[in-house]
Amino acid sequence: MTNKTTHGHDMDHHIKSSEALIDKYKKPVMAGLAVVVVAVAGFFLYKSFILEPKNQKANEALFKGEQYFAMNDYERALKGDSTGYKGFIYIAEEYSSTKAGNLARLYAGMSYAQSGNYQEAVKYLESYDKCDDEMITPAAVGVLGNCYAQLNQLDKATETLLKAAEMADNNTLTPMYLQQAGEIFESQGNTDKALNCYNEIKNKYPQSMQAVEIDKYIERLSK
Repeated sequence: MTNKTTHGHDMDHHIKSSEALIDKYKKPVMAGLAVVVVAVAGFFLYKSFILEPKNQKANEALFKGEQYFAMNDYERALKGDSTGYKGFIYIAEEYSSTKAGNLARLYAGMSYAQSGNYQEAVKYLESYDKCDDEMITPAAVGVLGNCYAQLNQLDKATETLLKAAEMADNNTLTPMYLQQAGEIFESQGNTDKALNCYNEIKNKYPQSMQAVEIDKYIERLSK
């Protein structure tokens, strides 16, 4: 087990302050969002055109917003345009009891996160009604954890990231969230919990991208 005097010697793999941690998590937030976008796009098309013809009006509005989102036009995606589209915020409120409204809350949260407004992102992501699926909900929870990290709410960030990792239980999302949680634990000086995260990647997800260099993380903390 490493002692605190050696903590932080490898600058490429270690986070020495909360401020540095927040900077580090700008890219993971975007990476997490990219995963969600891909998952949500397919989910949305399936829900819109196969499962929910009764919500045609809401789905059509949501589809227009998704187009703006894909173009990185988050302002119009959130608040609407001058041609009749009213925005994710409106859809989330107007159709709050529908699945389209729930998906609009997720899109709104992602749009705010992509815009750097993490406080609003958290509000919408927390209100998103989790579904029983293998990708969208874990990814949405993971993005929420990243947003907490951006707001320097590190305990909530680790708790949420570990929850997302457990919900996903796959080689794509779980190791990413375990590594993020581990690095936050390191920044807090919680070596044991960080090692637990890294060892779980090594032992349970050896085929993941994160597993390629995870031994370096483990060795650094095990000296």
